[in-house]
Amino acid sequence: MNAIHSQSSGSITRVLVVGLGSIGKRHLRLARELLPDADIRVLRHQVTDSVPEYANGCFTKLEDAIAFAPELAVISSPATFHLDSALPLARAGGHLLVEKPLSATLDGVPQLIEACQEKKTVLLTGYNLRFLPSLRQFRELLSGNLIGNVLSMRCEIGQYLPSWRPDVDYRQCVSARLELGGGALLELSHELDYLRWIFGEVEWVKATLSRQSSLAIDVEDTAHLILGFSHAADSRQLVGTVNIDFVRHDTTRLCTVIGERGSLRWNGLTGVVDLFEEGAKAWRELLHLPHQRDDSYLAEWQHFLSCINEQTPASISGEDGMAVLQIVEAARQSSQSGNKVQVASVQNKARNING
Repeated sequence: MNAIHSQSSGSITRVLVVGLGSIGKRHLRLARELLPDADIRVLRHQVTDSVPEYANGCFTKLEDAIAFAPELAVISSPATFHLDSALPLARAGGHLLVEKPLSATLDGVPQLIEACQEKKTVLLTGYNLRFLPSLRQFRELLSGNLIGNVLSMRCEIGQYLPSWRPDVDYRQCVSARLELGGGALLELSHELDYLRWIFGEVEWVKATLSRQSSLAIDVEDTAHLILGFSHAADSRQLVGTVNIDFVRHDTTRLCTVIGERGSLRWNGLTGVVDLFEEGAKAWRELLHLPHQRDDSYLAEWQHFLSCINEQTPASISGEDGMAVLQIVEAARQSSQSGNKVQVASVQNKARNING
């Protein structure tokens, strides 16, 4: 097999997209937009004579894709299969953008991170919400102490699963199937990532995961989490709630932070950040930064290419992706046992399993 060489010159010539579901097609289109002259190939399990739009060709075998020697690869297959392709590509020296979640479990994730470190390649975990201007401004306002010391946080995200992609049978989609890494908690784990980004490490989790609806799925459709974050300098501990579901018809993505001098609220659907000041009688809009579906993915790609060209680490690293999986695992353990679970115990278990 040909070795994949690290790319530092800025001239990407060979790109691989692994998986051609809805997100894979989006990445393929954006790759062509940003790298119009590159040879872009797709690795997919379905044998076909047709070449997808924006691609130069297809592979159905991983060894053929590695022999193609892509300088960068996007892993957009179902989460349970991420490491099957990501780890060999990493060991061959390719830069990787791995769609969220990094994997369905922690098994093998440390080896992926280690392989990229050894090859000095970029590993970017695809939590693209971090690139939304409204969320970035929300974080800056909080770090600027706009509402004083943060006392509590409430986060909720939900949408009725059959309405996500009306032209697709929801029962066949990744989100609905355990074997593909589905379930509300993994599928909507963006919230866990951006909460770490804003508030720091999660110390413990108390969770209930359940299937509340009559949807024909074999995964949880509802997840209720209480998160305890690492203690602040004054020994207070921020505790917040995260409610995630596949069942609500009023599509929602909100984060409300309660502080000593008021509350700040981010609406991830509209791009609005509101402030409720101490003594006020109503919310006041501070900013409105609406976005189109492609915007955060395009910014993510631009960051990825910049990291490759400038040889700098990704802002959403493999370690970030692993930290989210550690919170997910702690939530699963908590739901099964009914107890609060320390995330550190999950971290230690991952180290022991993976050496």
